[in-house]
Amino acid sequence: MVTVWEYSPGDVFLSMLWFFLFFIWIWLLISVFADIFRSDDMGGWGKAGWTILVIVLPYLGVFVYLIARGKKMGEHAARDARRQDEQMRAYVQGVAGAPSAAAEIERLSALRTSGAISDEEFQQAKAKLLA
Repeated sequence: MVTVWEYSPGDVFLSMLWFFLFFIWIWLLISVFADIFRSDDMGGWGKAGWTILVIVLPYLGVFVYLIARGKKMGEHAARDARRQDEQMRAYVQGVAGAPSAAAEIERLSALRTSGAISDEEFQQAKAKLLA
């Protein structure tokens, strides 16, 4: 039986290192599975193949996936973050009462009809809103 006096600081460090590596491994496994199933550039058979490889040969499968599709994995994460940011901005603008592009174009059309702005100014403002 191992007692407290026989467990050195080096043993504590190694135990913590192994726990950290195991945690990182689980994180990578979940990230790879999430990327496999959210990839819209891969067909069903490709997803099935990668899933089987990762399940049958977990360490090799994850490392091969990271080498083969690591760049795409980063692109997917960036795309999802950008989409989530756009949705958050739209929500905040909607809640804050910021006028939508359609409402702004309608307001510009009313100004053009009343003669406050010219057709050229209307087209420039409309292009700016739609950009």
